[in-house]
Amino acid sequence: MSLLSDLINLDLSGTTEKIIAEYIWIGGSGLDLRCKARTLPGPVTDPSELPKWNYDGSSTGQAPGQDSEVILYPQAIFKDPFRRGNHILVMCDAYSPAGEPIPTNKRHAAAKVFSHPDVVAEETWYGIEQEYTLLQKDINWPLGWPAGGYPGPQGPYYCSVGADKAFGRDVVEAHYKACLFAGINISGINGEVMPGQWEFQVGPSVGISAGDEIWVARYILERITEVAGVVLTFDPKPIKGDWNGAGAHTNYSTKSMREDGGYEIIKKAIEKLGKRHAEHISAYGEGNERRLTGKHETADINTFSWGVANRGASVRVGRDTEKEGKGYFEDRRPASNMDPYVVTSMIAETTILLKP
Repeated sequence: MSLLSDLINLDLSGTTEKIIAEYIWIGGSGLDLRCKARTLPGPVTDPSELPKWNYDGSSTGQAPGQDSEVILYPQAIFKDPFRRGNHILVMCDAYSPAGEPIPTNKRHAAAKVFSHPDVVAEETWYGIEQEYTLLQKDINWPLGWPAGGYPGPQGPYYCSVGADKAFGRDVVEAHYKACLFAGINISGINGEVMPGQWEFQVGPSVGISAGDEIWVARYILERITEVAGVVLTFDPKPIKGDWNGAGAHTNYSTKSMREDGGYEIIKKAIEKLGKRHAEHISAYGEGNERRLTGKHETADINTFSWGVANRGASVRVGRDTEKEGKGYFEDRRPASNMDPYVVTSMIAETTILLKP
């Protein structure tokens, strides 16, 4: 096995100028990630320098067998933490041969929102708190839990240390450093309330880059769990009962909110969010009704609310923002399996483009 490991980690820089580009895209479920690699003649720094590519959409649930070709458009480049050197990860979105975005391509519509002059002028910042759960491979039961049984009640596990409380830290640490290497603006990690559950944060990221970074961070995490032999799930309520669900709390601000007097802008934006609560909930992730129950630090899915320092509200405003009269707010409704392109663009669209 040492020879296999040596070959996997082989440094090609002294042998060839060629690089490997791993093209990544979102599959037919809208949640699954797919990838394949190609050789390029030399280093690339801008997506516009990359060739388009195609794949068999009939094998990903994205095209019929008789017309199966789907085209990948490279959109964002990251350093490859697995191959290293000049090798790259390429986040793509998918189009028909005629150039139309396929239904699972949510990036295309998001890019339109983020290119709107009013949105560009507001310099939208996002900080996304991505929660996830690690499962034992063969039994699909949380890591660290006894097979078919349950650990002690929640309380000791949040931000914990110790072999009896923190399960999967090697995966979490590997992911943290791999994201930093890749150039993702990962800003932190922590153990979550339910044992076997963790969180990483990405941001502040501007506009469409927030979606690109979350998707590639998810891809890197999937690859690391693949190596570690554990299963990754973004299910918003992986275990029924008195256990916390998993969300993707989305922190948001605009230039106007960050300037003096911004608190009034924040309150107006939250009011707009309340008016479109049902539309947002419908786009905030599958199975979210199992998580947004009004318990376990959530608001009830059918009711919009906001408050200062209130983790039981739909939208939370921090004490510092209230005190300073400017800052950001946190939309606590998105599920862990949400599409960040959809959530980030929808928040921008509602708060900036929607007229009072």
